[in-house]
Amino acid sequence: MIWRILGAAAVLAAGFLGYGYLSAFYQPPRRGEVDLLPKGTPTGAHGEMIRQLVEELQALQPEEITIEAPDGTPLFARYYHVKDGAPIQIQCHGYRGTALRDFCGGNHLARELSHNTLVIDQRAHGRSGGTVITFGIRERYDVLAWIDYVNARFGGDTPILLAGVSMGAATVLLAVGLDLPENVRGVIADCPYSSPASIIRRVIRLRHLPVWPAFPLVRLAARLFGGFSIMEGDVEAALQRAYVPVLLIHGEEDHFVPCDMSRRLYRACVSPKMIATFPGAGHGMSYPADPARYREVVCAFLHSVGL
Repeated sequence: MIWRILGAAAVLAAGFLGYGYLSAFYQPPRRGEVDLLPKGTPTGAHGEMIRQLVEELQALQPEEITIEAPDGTPLFARYYHVKDGAPIQIQCHGYRGTALRDFCGGNHLARELSHNTLVIDQRAHGRSGGTVITFGIRERYDVLAWIDYVNARFGGDTPILLAGVSMGAATVLLAVGLDLPENVRGVIADCPYSSPASIIRRVIRLRHLPVWPAFPLVRLAARLFGGFSIMEGDVEAALQRAYVPVLLIHGEEDHFVPCDMSRRLYRACVSPKMIATFPGAGHGMSYPADPARYREVVCAFLHSVGL
């Protein structure tokens, strides 16, 4: 009897390992065009604004760029040129998001400010290669590869800003803990989580599952099938080594990534820092909730870093 129980438990655990990997980390190869407004895009006034901004960005004719990540993964980005010699923003979208949707507002603002932009498809998303999403752990090194591309093409004196939304925000903040070149002048992080482990635990709770044993099994699935540890990406620890100025933005009604995560990151950050929270704004919705104030906050940060 005991062996049957143990066997059933092993089958359940194996099933959960597979389910955890597929639902959290695996992204199948894309076929055809990527939906620019995937499931989860807001409706109502915010949704209409997002649709208009996406159509505006889609109507532009960017330069399409492909490079290789340090591990050989092909990476894709769109470059929007506004002005010679202007700062360049490297913009990173969120988890299972699309570059044109997640940065339709941020890119609109960047163009208003005469910034050039490199809007990247994160690995395992869009037209970039790979099938494993690592919540910023490997993606931070992809950001370094894009910085190297910008410096090789435009020169090491070109001011660079790193910008990200949700997982993209965590990605650029994790990159802050690395050895960045001096021309990276600042980071704009909109609704970041404090670590991959913390957001995965939260999602487990949101799905009404027990954190134990679900979290250890998801952690094991990442190691067995994805070849990485979700414990490697501690955003708070990265900010405790930061020397690049950081702007944190978060919606106060974010029920997916709690606003308190940005407050924790603000307290942990040892470099020059600013934080702005937006009443009534949900996850990634601070710009649509109040574009004028969002612009004011970003401009104040840019002025603080001399841009």
